[in-house]
Amino acid sequence: MSNNKQFTIAVVDGQGGGIGRSLVTKLRAEFPKGSGVRICALGTNSSATNRMLREGAGEGATGENAIVLNAARADIITGPLAIIAANSMLGELTPAMSCAIASSSAQKVLIPLERCNIRLAAAPAFPLEECIDRCIDIIKEIIAENDQS
Repeated sequence: MSNNKQFTIAVVDGQGGGIGRSLVTKLRAEFPKGSGVRICALGTNSSATNRMLREGAGEGATGENAIVLNAARADIITGPLAIIAANSMLGELTPAMSCAIASSSAQKVLIPLERCNIRLAAAPAFPLEECIDRCIDIIKEIIAENDQS
């Protein structure tokens, strides 16, 4: 990033944290420490948070209050589509969490998994890895657009 604005990307995940881990791994490869991009791991449980931290998130926090507080502070929020669906992830994602994420002024770049009883009327589903790669591309575009302003 050419200016001094630090971008905060909140990666939200639950259950085993596998999608969050993949997102953090690829984000860290694109935006190494010192690049002006802060990656914050927000887990619905400590297992998910710890998995994202091990992959390179700069900081992490767990639980409802952490997600509610940090959703309001993020520039970009990413994770599976379920993070905007109350009571998803087998109930790990509370209504307060989903409301805070959906209401945040942050750009949301979500992985379109249909395991939360939300089906997308879109082109055929892509493999998870392709969705994660596209997610990273969109985040790079958002940061580049904001870097020019």
